[in-house]
Amino acid sequence: MKLDHQVIADIISEGAHVLDLGCGEGDLLAYLRHSKKAQVQGIELDENWMHTCVEKGLTVLQGDIESGLVDYPDHSFDYVILNQIMQEIKKADFVLQEALRVGRRVIIGFPNFAHITARLTLFFRGRTPINKALPYYWFETPNVRFLTIDDFKDYCAKKNMIIEQEHYLGAKGRISVLPNLLAQNAIFVLTGK
Repeated sequence: MKLDHQVIADIISEGAHVLDLGCGEGDLLAYLRHSKKAQVQGIELDENWMHTCVEKGLTVLQGDIESGLVDYPDHSFDYVILNQIMQEIKKADFVLQEALRVGRRVIIGFPNFAHITARLTLFFRGRTPINKALPYYWFETPNVRFLTIDDFKDYCAKKNMIIEQEHYLGAKGRISVLPNLLAQNAIFVLTGK
């Protein structure tokens, strides 16, 4: 199991109602349903991945999360997950506000573009970084924004979002010091005002 999935699974409480926005092939949802007995749903834009989820017995709708979550009432889920998708969406603020409306808590995971290897690659090689957390060449990347841990914390402060938990991940495990420099990925648990 991927480390970020394990961290998210540890956050989710037993029997929780979970909505995963941009759920991909549904591996995390399947794990949560099995290990946490969670009631899970997903939304995925890619039709092939959505079909893969359905083949796994998951409830996944094909949809564009940037259009909003109008079909879901306020606080209809215990957790809304946005894992490894924030850097790929254009209307990030809108999607995050919708996630906070629909979920009691929002779990956000993203690659840290300020990781030391990314900084060194830019500085010494003058090239777009490619590493485990950022595995794409510039011309094939789905990323439309470059997000850092410090940027995200500043955003939360400006929007009066409460950061309940912070988890920082490196290539071999958790990071506890200098996360904006050393962490390849970050996971935050947020609530609204």
